[in-house]
Amino acid sequence: MAILGVEGFSALPRHCYCLQLCYGFFAFAVLANLVRDMAPERVGKLVPLPMAIAVPFLVGSSFAIDMVAGSFIVYVWHKLNSKKADLMVLAVASGFICGDGLWILPSALLALLKVRPPICMSFTAGKT
Repeated sequence: MAILGVEGFSALPRHCYCLQLCYGFFAFAVLANLVRDMAPERVGKLVPLPMAIAVPFLVGSSFAIDMVAGSFIVYVWHKLNSKKADLMVLAVASGFICGDGLWILPSALLALLKVRPPICMSFTAGKT
């Protein structure tokens, strides 16, 4: 990023389509937000939020696990007690997000035990 900041886009590789991808995803985000805001509520609630899609890419996959688990908890909570869920869901979600409550303990234990996850590819020097 520092090289791009100093040298500009000319520092990108010759056949890099980074800018085209950025333009495309930017257009998708704007279009998705416009559809979500302007469509009737029954249609708009089915359109995904681009920010919610982008968050796991920014903070890592462990946050995506928390989001799925949290969404499931909210779904069940709404089925059991909708009125109380409407009042408390924001506070509970904030607690899970700020504390990264679901994944941090297993992650710390695995790090203490020096467990290394398997990887499907290896980075070794090729034979010449």
